[in-house]
This record gives sequence, C-alpha cells and structure tokens, in this order.
Amino acid sequence: MLFVNQNSVQFALLLSLAVLATTGSMPAQSQESRYDDIWRFAQWYDNGDAPIVQTVLFSGRFQYEYASVEDGGDSHDEWNVRRMRLGVRTGLFQQLTVHLEAEFNPQERDPLYTRLTDTYLQWRWGPRLTTTVGKQGAPFTMDGSTSSKELRTIDRSNLANNMWFPQEYVPGVSFSGADSGWSYRAGVYTAGGRNGEFGEFDGGFFTLASLGYDLAGALGTDAALVRANYVYQSPDTNNTFTRQLQHVASLNFLLEAGRWGLETDASAAAGYMGQSDLWGAMLTPFLNVTSGLQLVSRVTYLDGDAPNSVRLARYENRLTGDRGDQYRELYLGVNYYFYHHKLKLQSGLQLGDMNDRADDGGSYSGVAFTSGIRVSW
Repeated sequence: MLFVNQNSVQFALLLSLAVLATTGSMPAQSQESRYDDIWRFAQWYDNGDAPIVQTVLFSGRFQYEYASVEDGGDSHDEWNVRRMRLGVRTGLFQQLTVHLEAEFNPQERDPLYTRLTDTYLQWRWGPRLTTTVGKQGAPFTMDGSTSSKELRTIDRSNLANNMWFPQEYVPGVSFSGADSGWSYRAGVYTAGGRNGEFGEFDGGFFTLASLGYDLAGALGTDAALVRANYVYQSPDTNNTFTRQLQHVASLNFLLEAGRWGLETDASAAAGYMGQSDLWGAMLTPFLNVTSGLQLVSRVTYLDGDAPNSVRLARYENRLTGDRGDQYRELYLGVNYYFYHHKLKLQSGLQLGDMNDRADDGGSYSGVAFTSGIRVSW
C-alpha cells in the first residue's frame, strides 16, 4: 500500500489551518473590499474616454507549490515556483490591445528570464471578430482551453499533457468571435524550432479550428458550453513547439448548475514519427460547498495504440521518465478561493497507474500530493 509521506501531510494540515484562520478572521464583505483595494494597484491607468491610451494594466501570475510523489519504495518531493509571469496589457485607440508578458525563474535565477508568454497585438472589430497576431495560447482540449489562472485542479490533466501542446504560447495568427450563442476560433501557428521568443520558423505549422455553442439558456443552468476542436499539424522533425501529433480532435463540455458543475473531455490524436495514436477521456465534477470552499475530483483515462506512447504527468515523471501505453488517474482536491481565481489555495491527491506492456521502465503505480498558492492579475 502506498502512502503520502509525513511532510506532505503536515503541509496539508498547515494549509488547512491557515484557511480556517483567514476565513474566520473577518466578514466576507470586508475580505472582498480589502482584496479589491489591493488588486486595484494593478490598474496603472484607466480612462475609457481617452482617444489614444485607454488602459495600462499590470498582468501576471505567481504560483508556488509543494509536491510529493511515491511509487513503492521510490519517492520525490520538492518546493517549486511553478509559474512566475509578469507583464503589461495596454488598450489603445478603443479597439487595439498590446500585451507583453514574460516568464521568470526566481528559484534558480540562472537564467532569471526564461521566455516570452503572451506577446501579441489584438484588434477587436466587434463581438463577432477579434484578430490576434503574435505569441499566444492555442486553446484545445478542456484543460488546454483553460488558463492556468483558472484551473479547478491544481494542474492540468495528463490527457492535456499528452494531446495538447504544453508549451501553450506559440507564434501565430488567430481569429475569434461570438454571436447568438455560437463562438469560434480559427488560427495558423508555427510548429517549428522552439526558443524563448518567437521560434526558428524552420519546421512545419499547425492549424486550429474550434466551434462552441452556449446551451445555458436552453437548459436553464448557470453555464453550459459544448465545444469541438480540431488541430492539423504538418509533420516535421523540427517541430518542437508541439507534440508529434498530426491530427487532434477534442469534444469538451462545461456545465455549472447552482453549487455543482462538471467538465468533460473526449479526445483522440493521430501521431507521426514514432508517436502512436492516442485517445482518452476525462471527467471533472466539482461542488461549491460555500462561496469560497470547493471540492473537486477528476477521473482520467488514456490509451495508446502502441507501447511507449503515453507520458506521465509532471511530478509522476520525476520517478518514471519512461513511457507506457495505458494510464488511469483518480484526483481528489480541495480549493479555497480567497478572491475568486485571483487568489486561491489548491491541494490535490492523485492516484495514478501506468501500464507498460513493453516492460522497459514505464510502469508506474503511485500517489502524488500537490498543494500550492495561486495569485494572478
């Protein structure tokens, strides 16, 4: 039987006590007002009537966490500055947005600067059309379409880790918009040699088409969005912004009804150059116990057509860097939202199992615990 080590249990208890102490120390309305005042400092300039510059806003996120993972007699634990991104978002001429943001690594500090993240120009012509040019997210799969600021689990699922492109920010041109309940996105992005800026443009490209429909009115719920995504990538040995997947199709659904909700993902991908075909499914139900406290779980299943086709997730990979062919996961988590998604505490326990029919090092059956603070602007 596998157990999370004593340090992780003590850390979880410490975080729980901190939550209780904070939530019991002041009324909810007083908390909200205090956070409003703090986050207002990110609004460096705001004048919607100005003809040239309307807004200058600080943007970024800071995510710090503790992780512990065990598989039989092997274990690993670490404190990690998971993400630190700082930037500026500027609104110009009533329809143009200039966003410049970079990622930093204060934990190792050599180098401190690691890469550009959101770095783009965006023209909003109206609700039906927005054009974005530059380094930007390519949203597909359920978790891949969700910013790391707004994830309900402390990290993205292993389905997204295998079938999405975890570099996340890729140079390209995209078009998006919404009308009468429908929403869409279409884009063309470089897939070639990756670097910290805009890439080498020496490989292939990929295209993304996404179409969604809002069913909330028809179902009488707070939210009900179904979305279909399709990605085509031209195979090339120099493609390193992406995974080695030529086709990816994903069907996602988000439902929120009162205090409970559900996220689902069904995805399939066709690989190239040694990566076999994949398919998988994910269910993430959640319950809002109070305005701040949320319980969340996740069930993930992944299957590859050939041995060594499925990767493990970030911390599981610390113990077993090799691949398998079938992955199953149960996640149990608790979140506390001090100030919505802008300030929250998240903890999650993952029970994971990887089958490795090639028997060449990819087998895994372990427990991982992660807990951390998430701050965003």
